[in-house]
Amino acid sequence: MTTMTQASVREFKMPDVGEGLTEAEILKWYVQPGDTVTDGQVVCEVETAKAAVELPIPYDGVVRELHFPEGTTVDVGTPIIAVDVSGGAPAEAPAQAPAEPEQEQPKAEGATRQPVLVGYGVATTATRRRPRKGPQAPVAEASAAIQTELNGHGTAPVATGQTVTPAAGPATAPAAVQQRPLAKPPVRKLAKDLGVDLATVTPTGPDGIITREDVHAAVAPPQAPEREAQAPAAPAPAAAPSTPAAVSYDTARETRVPVKGVRKATAAAMVGSAFTAPHVTEFVTVDVTRTMKLVEELKQDKEFAGLRVNPLLLIAKALLVAIRRNPDINASWDEANQEIVVKHYVNLGIAAATPRGLIVPNIKDAHTQTLPQLAASLGELVSTAREGKTSPAAMQGGTVTITNVGVFGVDTGTPILNPGESAILAVGRIKPQPWVHKGKVKPRQVTTLALSFDHRLVDGELGSKVLADVAAILEQPKRLITWA
Repeated sequence: MTTMTQASVREFKMPDVGEGLTEAEILKWYVQPGDTVTDGQVVCEVETAKAAVELPIPYDGVVRELHFPEGTTVDVGTPIIAVDVSGGAPAEAPAQAPAEPEQEQPKAEGATRQPVLVGYGVATTATRRRPRKGPQAPVAEASAAIQTELNGHGTAPVATGQTVTPAAGPATAPAAVQQRPLAKPPVRKLAKDLGVDLATVTPTGPDGIITREDVHAAVAPPQAPEREAQAPAAPAPAAAPSTPAAVSYDTARETRVPVKGVRKATAAAMVGSAFTAPHVTEFVTVDVTRTMKLVEELKQDKEFAGLRVNPLLLIAKALLVAIRRNPDINASWDEANQEIVVKHYVNLGIAAATPRGLIVPNIKDAHTQTLPQLAASLGELVSTAREGKTSPAAMQGGTVTITNVGVFGVDTGTPILNPGESAILAVGRIKPQPWVHKGKVKPRQVTTLALSFDHRLVDGELGSKVLADVAAILEQPKRLITWA
């Protein structure tokens, strides 16, 4: 009889299934203790701030324990399932440190996050943050620059040798590292916009990283008692409860839905976009009767057999042609470097409503696709989104977006930019309407287009040209050929 030892148990940790994600919610377990698993077998489904993703286990064995129940939000790098690999442990098993000693090691305040492999947890080899440029001797100058960047208000710089730390317990890292709290560039930008000094923010992210939620909590701390209770801060004020008081409400008259996952990320992104980029929206109403006739003709074309052909296909193609004629619209604003980044490729985003919230997957290099290829890509994008299987990679790197509010019977709207993009086109309902055509009032198929753009890099002339081009193509779709 073989005795199970601690060395034979592998702890599978929550991986970072996207770029820079810090947590994920366990939606469903596909295995239970006692089940046998094999390398590559999907053991659970998790929801991140971007999508629902299935996680495969990277080794063979028998499930010993599930550390968290369904519905639990777990930080990246936290063990979620224990597997007994005795009798067939992989070669890398000896390099895995036992769970208890690893947890006993103190984390330095300036420690960096371990690299994460999708589906395989946190890498076991030690890594170091890339050293900062320049010598560390002139501490006073560096401290002043850092302090000014953090608070954005030109407050007094940190004195030479002074240590800047979050309000999170005793520090163990060198003072030179602690002078700059750990936070990603978007979080630093948010803190600067809200007037929050990151040095005063209590971090709750992995390895002391400050998150967006931490910054918002610093602005209105009374609204986040649970966050304060979880943060590794110094002893709380006297009589502070370990858990927030229960909120009493009439369940027959109210339903409270926790804001998390995709909805939470969408809310934060829209707030950041609305209050960072100066939005301008222009509208145009256009006769799309010829476009609707072309849609019906394409449905009968053998080149589109098995493909979904609808007005959105021609609208997307019209936008791609307009971008080719006005390439500066396909750009982004780099706040850190004070540069406009013009993209020579178009990753076309399509806003999709799903049960988990609004997502914007994009078609990579859409500008290179033929009309049938674009139809296939749109069909795959929509079906994948409806099934809830859109990957995080499919929602990254978008350059311009289309949102079709017409499917809900809405005539038009003022869309908010997808973060990192400079333009978004909203398409309204296509409906019969009296229209002056060739000098006579006739019923025509009409719709309203709305283009929102970032006025920092897109002026009125450029935005108007793009919108006018899209409208002209939809009114006379033969321009897809003459302008190509």
